[in-house]
Amino acid sequence: MTLKSYLALITIATITIIVVAVALVFGYSLQHAYLDGIGKRGLELARVVAQDDKVIQAARASNSGQPASIENHIENLRSKTDASYIVVVDQKAIRLSHPTASLIGKAFIGDDVYPTLQQGIDSTSMASGSLGEAIRNFTPIRDETGIIGAVSVGYLSKTTSELIHQHLREAGLLVAFVYLLGVIIAIVLIAKLKRTFLSLEPEEIVQKFKEHELILDSIRDGIVAIDHEQNITAINSMAIEWLTMNVLNAPQVVSKPLSEQSQSLSHFALEAKGKITQNRFNLGKLEFIATLYPIKIQKGDIGYVIVFFPDHGEKSLEQELTSTKNYADLLRAKTHEYANHLNVLSGMLQAERYDDAIEFLQQESDGDQVALRRIIKTIENSAVAGLIFAKHNKAKDLKVDMLIESDCQLGRYPSKTNEALVTLVGNLIDNALLAAWSNRLLTPPFVKLYISDRNAHIMIQIEDSGAGVDEKLESRILDFGVSSKHNTEQHGIGLYLVKKIVDQYHGSLDWERSEFNTTVFSIYLEKRALTR
Repeated sequence: MTLKSYLALITIATITIIVVAVALVFGYSLQHAYLDGIGKRGLELARVVAQDDKVIQAARASNSGQPASIENHIENLRSKTDASYIVVVDQKAIRLSHPTASLIGKAFIGDDVYPTLQQGIDSTSMASGSLGEAIRNFTPIRDETGIIGAVSVGYLSKTTSELIHQHLREAGLLVAFVYLLGVIIAIVLIAKLKRTFLSLEPEEIVQKFKEHELILDSIRDGIVAIDHEQNITAINSMAIEWLTMNVLNAPQVVSKPLSEQSQSLSHFALEAKGKITQNRFNLGKLEFIATLYPIKIQKGDIGYVIVFFPDHGEKSLEQELTSTKNYADLLRAKTHEYANHLNVLSGMLQAERYDDAIEFLQQESDGDQVALRRIIKTIENSAVAGLIFAKHNKAKDLKVDMLIESDCQLGRYPSKTNEALVTLVGNLIDNALLAAWSNRLLTPPFVKLYISDRNAHIMIQIEDSGAGVDEKLESRILDFGVSSKHNTEQHGIGLYLVKKIVDQYHGSLDWERSEFNTTVFSIYLEKRALTR
């Protein structure tokens, strides 16, 4: 079933049920109210007639055995009302008036008159008489002696039904008009919805959303859609990766202000003023080009689609190529060095100089063994110990002395805590090694590591012989994409990750320039927060 047919069926069925229910309730209420009104009106008329002097005198005379006829007087009164008939009876229920003259002087038909004659109470009943079935209202005629007769005011059922049907027909026309109006409104609403949905069925709409999401994620440029209040309404995975460094953050990014992700893009949107504009901005030291496309409807602008991508100019490509070439040369040199060592070892073995070969191997492994023994002795945490040993080998390759304090200590922790510690130690050592190596022409490069969990805190302290943090970057060094490294290096991520982990575990991160012109980074973490 199409959306139009489904909505039409549901809407018309709902309107029909409501209209039928209202019509039934309205019809029942109208009929009940009308009949109740007739009963009350009949009793009021009967009371007025019962207090008429001529009626009282006629009832007295009839009770005394004297002939009494008030037919003309009663018919004259009845003609001025909507009653079908008015019958006056004496104490013995003998008619003193009746629309049919031949029935005057005869007994009243029906037992419903006797409660009024005997007990003097007003009553209303539905009964059949000489004129047919009618609603009959009774009230007693009294004088100083007591009850001397009764007055019956009747409304024939046929006449009453015709009046009720007439009122119901009028109400029915009103109900039919309301029903027709509801159907027309439903048809207009459905047509409006179809135009709004571009005549697409719900399944097609869902399919198009999925297709658009896949298309957005397949585009290698960053794409962000915002509304008129600069809240993000759509974003692809590449934009999330560049802005937040985490593709899994998409649900948290949508509906949030653009300024939380990028102040630059937020300012561009404010300055665009509904026009297609292009601007440049930086994430760290990487420059991006952003193009803003306004989303326009008949009522005006409702937002922007922002497309941004890195500006890979000739200079950046050249730097990337140079970095790759240098890395390839380094690998080639290391391969050549190890090949030479193997050739030396092979020559010693072929010359049967086994003692010299063993001594040569011992010299190669002594340095690693000393470092390994020190790490094993002080660091019980296998994940961090393995990381430190790997960084020691990297320092050896870079010709940077890596010193591990003898009084280091670190126990075992849950795997989640180990991941955090590995990230902290690994990024800090990498930064220290690079800083020391970059400053090697001015001072002998070295990195010193101290890590301890003897007290209530875990303390990590890394000192390097680098040139230190540039004063211009001190206030922003922990922000994403900000780095003091050269453009050819990976930058702006390590310290950002370190800061996030420190904040997550409610720790502290400080750095200072020591009196020996070295840079010292210190981290303090509460052990209780790490083991929760």
